[in-house]
Amino acid sequence: MNFHALKTPGGYAIGEVASALQKSIRRGLENDALHWATELDLAGQAAHAWKRLKIIACEDVGLGDPLAVVVIHALSELWADLKKTETAERHPQRLPFIQAVRYLALAPKSRTNDNALVTFYLGTRDKRPIPDYALDRHTAAGRRRQRGWKHFHEVAAHIEKPSGEPDPYADAARKIRRDDQTSLELGQD
Repeated sequence: MNFHALKTPGGYAIGEVASALQKSIRRGLENDALHWATELDLAGQAAHAWKRLKIIACEDVGLGDPLAVVVIHALSELWADLKKTETAERHPQRLPFIQAVRYLALAPKSRTNDNALVTFYLGTRDKRPIPDYALDRHTAAGRRRQRGWKHFHEVAAHIEKPSGEPDPYADAARKIRRDDQTSLELGQD
């Protein structure tokens, strides 16, 4: 039977319930989101609800709370572990499910990830040159230009929006780099 033709115990169409869950979370309507999420669970569609919650964490919460994807993933893993201990009387997996729905409903929202996805996957792609700052000692073009560690540290490793956190290693690293400009190959970039 088609997923969207299935009905929940409350008589709702599954596809409409899944949509109502996402739109309720998007609007921060915690009570409504809980209603629709539990309706999916009671219909035996908790796995589908979890899939939707993971998408919501990226699509609707996104950078509003960048840790939402981590929290939702961890709660889904806990749900799966606790589901193994479920009995007719005990449903311990319902607690992380409820927490996940509440977390997303109460989280600040940002749809910039979804808008960026549409823009860069579906929009017209412009032809851009590789920026000069990317052509460092780690690329063939940079090596042809004889760009070494000095160029890397002064240009390619430049951070435009530093975190503001103090770097207790900066002075020692500068001294080491001055003393040995050839052997510091910790990563590719």
